[in-house]
Amino acid sequence: MRSRYTAYVRENIAYLKETLWPKYQAGFDFAATARWASENHWTGLSVLEIGKGSETDRDGTVLFEAKYLSGGTLHTHRENSRFRKKSGRWYYVEAI
Repeated sequence: MRSRYTAYVRENIAYLKETLWPKYQAGFDFAATARWASENHWTGLSVLEIGKGSETDRDGTVLFEAKYLSGGTLHTHRENSRFRKKSGRWYYVEAI
């Protein structure tokens, strides 16, 4: 989760696509994601809760809040994200 937040901050959109569950990569909207990342100023990430996600787990969840400035207003994006491991690498699957 932290690496994906950092990718938004650094506008590393290729990394966001690479860490998306493979089934969903073909439908990834690179341009829209790049635009959204660049239009906002990211100010912080708080991981609130982790469910599973250890080295022996195949699935896990992360409840987080990401704060960002958009149009001069501070916003908070709160999400419980589902991740899945494949071949030793974690991928973002979906918001739940």
